[in-house]
Amino acid sequence: MSRKENSTGVKPRVTARKREEKRRRADNRIRRTRNRLGAALIALMQEKPFDQLTVQEVLDRAVVGRSTFYVHYRDKDDLFLSEVEEALEMWTTALSRRGEKSHRVAPVAEFFTHVAEARKLYRAFVDSGRIHAFFDLAEGYFARGIEQRLRQSNRVSSELTPELGARSRGLAGSLLSLLKWWIDRGAKESPQSMDEMFHRMVWKGVQ
Repeated sequence: MSRKENSTGVKPRVTARKREEKRRRADNRIRRTRNRLGAALIALMQEKPFDQLTVQEVLDRAVVGRSTFYVHYRDKDDLFLSEVEEALEMWTTALSRRGEKSHRVAPVAEFFTHVAEARKLYRAFVDSGRIHAFFDLAEGYFARGIEQRLRQSNRVSSELTPELGARSRGLAGSLLSLLKWWIDRGAKESPQSMDEMFHRMVWKGVQ
């Protein structure tokens, strides 16, 4: 009798727990592969112009096979947008995910600090012409994150509730304009002071 069969000669069913463990292992493998590809692309973008990069260079840096790459992405542009969206999702939901009780609607200090530390990557976005795609995506993501925080706040009048979507979009645009202004001037002010400035603008406008 096969070791996979019990005394009745019937093969035991795979338990739900085992199926979940198998799915989790597969998900972890996918996540690791995508992380390697994303990290490889970001590193290469800081070494040479995006338009000169090839998928093969990304594969060589990430040590990932070509067939595996095309399971996840159409091309290097698809990989780029995926990486940007994943990062923006993380930043724009950070306050709500960690349950911050402050009246901040966006993690401006942390985000500005990150951009300043990744100045070379920011310049690579500019030089490659991808900065516009970044800002377009960022405005939508930050607008959703800001709106969620405003709806959770007890400082917003119920009369303004129907306008929160539009106001959040405007605030997201202001945040990104402030980021560009700050970077273009050499990031002279501290990220914390920029956070305070932005939130003064937010609450003065909303209240």
